[in-house]
Amino acid sequence: MVPPKKDAGAVIPTMIVFGLAFGRWWKSAIISGAMLCPVILIVAGIAGRADIVDGAVILSAAVLGAANTAAGVAVHQTILWLVRSIRRKRAATGS
Repeated sequence: MVPPKKDAGAVIPTMIVFGLAFGRWWKSAIISGAMLCPVILIVAGIAGRADIVDGAVILSAAVLGAANTAAGVAVHQTILWLVRSIRRKRAATGS
């Protein structure tokens, strides 16, 4: 009997938070997220031996990890842009 796999629901928010935290360095964060997502799945026991042998599973995990990290990076960059534009407006008005 094959034991049921653990829930992978925590991996997606983990990768988004990773992107939020390291969004300043967006290129490195997305590449790291693509590499870390399959590692997290393997270490957590969510991806089994058959999944590791099947390269498509690892590749799809890497792509989804990069996409989730990119979502966090996008939020980080948007907040950074908003803060900078507010600072520029305050500096231009002198207040």
